[in-house]
Amino acid sequence: MTARFGRPRGAPLVARSVAAQVFALQAVIVLLLITAAAAALVFQARHDSELDARHRSLAAAEAFAHAPGLPAALASPDPVARLQPLAEGARKASGVDFIAVLSRDGVRYTDSRPELIGKRATGDLSRAVAGQPFTEIFRGQPSDAVRAVVPVRDPTGAVVGLVSTGIEIGNVGDAVQGQLPLLIGAAAGALLLGTGGAALVSRRLRRQTRGLGEEEMTRMNEHHEAVLHAVREGVLIIGADGRLVLANDEARRLLDLPPDAEQRHVGDLGLDPRTAALLASGRVATDEVHLAGDRLLAVNVRPTKPYAGRPSGTVMTLRDSTELAALSGRAEVARSRLQLLYDAGVRIGTTLDVVRTAEELSEVAVPRFADFVSVELLEPVLRGEEPSVVSGVYTEMRRAALSGIRADTPLQPVGDTIRFVVPTAPMAAALDAGRAVLAADLNAAFGWRAQDQEGTRVALDYGLHSLISVPLQARGVVLGMANFWRADTPEPFEEDDLSFAEELAARAAVSIDNARRFTREHAVAVTLQRSLLPRVLPDLSAVDVAFRYLPAQAGVGGDWFDVIPLPGARVALVVGDVVGHGVHAAATMGRLRTAVHNFSTLDLPPDELLGHLDELINRIDQDESGADPDSGDGGASGAESAGVTGATCLYAVYDPVSGRCTMASSGHPGPALVHPDGRVEYPELPVGLPLGVGGMPFEAVELYLPEASRLVLFTDGLLEDRDRDFDTGLGLLTEALSRPGRSPEQACADVLAALLFPSPSDDIALLVADARRLEPGHIAEWEVPADPAAVSRVRNAGSAQLAAWGLGDISFTAELILSELITNAIRYGTAPIRVRLLRDRNLICEVSDGSSTSPHLRYAATTDEGGRGLFLVAQYAERWGTRYTDRGKVIWAELPLTGDGESTAPQAPDLDALEDLAW
Repeated sequence: MTARFGRPRGAPLVARSVAAQVFALQAVIVLLLITAAAAALVFQARHDSELDARHRSLAAAEAFAHAPGLPAALASPDPVARLQPLAEGARKASGVDFIAVLSRDGVRYTDSRPELIGKRATGDLSRAVAGQPFTEIFRGQPSDAVRAVVPVRDPTGAVVGLVSTGIEIGNVGDAVQGQLPLLIGAAAGALLLGTGGAALVSRRLRRQTRGLGEEEMTRMNEHHEAVLHAVREGVLIIGADGRLVLANDEARRLLDLPPDAEQRHVGDLGLDPRTAALLASGRVATDEVHLAGDRLLAVNVRPTKPYAGRPSGTVMTLRDSTELAALSGRAEVARSRLQLLYDAGVRIGTTLDVVRTAEELSEVAVPRFADFVSVELLEPVLRGEEPSVVSGVYTEMRRAALSGIRADTPLQPVGDTIRFVVPTAPMAAALDAGRAVLAADLNAAFGWRAQDQEGTRVALDYGLHSLISVPLQARGVVLGMANFWRADTPEPFEEDDLSFAEELAARAAVSIDNARRFTREHAVAVTLQRSLLPRVLPDLSAVDVAFRYLPAQAGVGGDWFDVIPLPGARVALVVGDVVGHGVHAAATMGRLRTAVHNFSTLDLPPDELLGHLDELINRIDQDESGADPDSGDGGASGAESAGVTGATCLYAVYDPVSGRCTMASSGHPGPALVHPDGRVEYPELPVGLPLGVGGMPFEAVELYLPEASRLVLFTDGLLEDRDRDFDTGLGLLTEALSRPGRSPEQACADVLAALLFPSPSDDIALLVADARRLEPGHIAEWEVPADPAAVSRVRNAGSAQLAAWGLGDISFTAELILSELITNAIRYGTAPIRVRLLRDRNLICEVSDGSSTSPHLRYAATTDEGGRGLFLVAQYAERWGTRYTDRGKVIWAELPLTGDGESTAPQAPDLDALEDLAW
């Protein structure tokens, strides 16, 4: 009770308790009374001091005014000399602060302050001049005082002067202050006595109320009344001496206690001896059944907590279990069934895997409903396809799950084909009826026994004796069959168990159907995704590449990657992510990958390529959003009409000649750069807006990749998930990449081992590229002056270099191409003109100049004198093209490293004559 309604015993007094409130109220009242009394005493003392000062001043003034010879002294020629000694003597004798003899005009003849003699006294003296003595509280110069003024009369009765005496206010206050210590001491003593008495009263009250507050006391009283009169459970409180302290109405009724039962010993209450012994012993009991007349009582006994040094007693609660005993069995069964259905709703369908869902159904029913559970599914369901049936008869299924209370089982294992060949068998009958079928005694189930005589005999010998077969149906379509078997449980299944089995199977069927449809859609999306991703990456000299792509467990997303060869032995590394999952995300990914491939053929810088890609996506979104969904041809609805806004992309171009890597990002995480010593850094990369948002240009950065360094591109699904943030994943990635000496394939495997989730919620794309450098001996460059005579010199130098490389077979073709490209650069281009030969997997011939004029292929007529140069280049080169630089353009051509014999034909034209051909 104290734990719920109030403060524990021994705890300090708190303001919310009744005792604390009473103490605070008493203390305030005592303090107010003492303060009022002290103030009254101070005021009274001050009043008495002032009254005493008036009397003393008036008496001194009267005595001095009636002194003999005073009128004669006032009339003498020098009254000051005669009266000043007399006045000072009288002042000291009377104890007043001053005695001043004044003329009728108020001029001082004497004063305790000699400097005031001869000066006029302030204040109203008219009453004394008129012959009336008076006292007053004088405020003014030379000081505030209690003053008395008495007239001096001559023998004829005429007023000839005045006598003023007084006591200064400060001295009156000193008299009061002298009494203050006594007053304060008396007030403090009274306060201590008052608060001490209040504390004693509050302590007594606190012990009786146990520190409870007003609301708690009210609520406790309400609960007390409820326990006594309303609770339909008996309550007895027995003291440490075995006497009954309290019994509520229900306890009196159940035990038939006498009206005066309280304060009587439990042995004198007429209880059953076993019950009385239990109460007297104080033993703890839980739901013990005791007899009380014709009632069976469930008894609970617990000790009470000791309080204020008193020994603990006991509390007994009683409830009548006579009627509950008959219902407890059925109620427990119903409760366990409801709990089992709840557990089934929580545990079945946790994944979108068909087989796992079937296993969850078999696991949840064992052992609380059946000893063994087997689940069979149709073959199309296992593949994620829509189930189909020929002539409405299901003849066989595949066993997908089997669970039991024992590992050994006579039932066919998972993976076996289960055939239903006997129509009267419980399985076939359930499928035909579309509802659960009970075989309470398998010994009498002749249809089941006829289906497999040898197998059923083994099952009966094993102990299987009862079966419920339930078809798994969703949307009116049969997906499979669930069989519930009993072996060790002696009770057979009953008719009441059929509805429960059907409810359990119905819940599982919905989950299996959802998993089946997801399996189908997932398989379609995975197939589409993998068909759109590169299956084999090109074999390049610039990089050594390995990759991994893993679809999400919950649905394929739009992650993609690519490795695109570029002219000049360069390579483009691409990784991207489309927001969303499913077929639409995969299709969108394919569109973006195709667009990147197309734009890369233009040999654009990364930032410009992303800009063109962003513009293309905006145009696609506008076209799709503007299509009429009711037109039947151009419109689409749902996910199919969704735009591609939200895609991200990282595009990087690596040049193995210079070791430079230029990259740009549209909302995608930047790459990881792994140095040869294993140090991992994440270059700072301007992250633009995602594709399709538009409005902002993209920015490219250029990095220098040291030789033997590694560039790692990835999507955010690798790093973050529901249970891990991006920064945590970045730390794990850094640790996985920091171990040197591994191939890209090994690096991919290590990264996935460190970061892969058991069930990833997003796609994962990982691209690991080891940067290689083109050997200096495979590069030849020449500066070309703007002189046609230089063509032959450069051509001859190139021929010599090809001979040094062992490429004499293609020397003639290379000379022809060089001659044409250099000649036209001199004629139509601007300085500087440079020639570069790269010996890679192909021979790459590059001629650069400072002009941005783009050449185009022409087909010259037989009578034309020029226009065949670029045509010849296109005929002899394997590939050719133009790329633009910041300061001009580069025209390139690629030749295979081995000639085909045609270039050395006798009919080959003269190379010097070809220099005159125009583009």
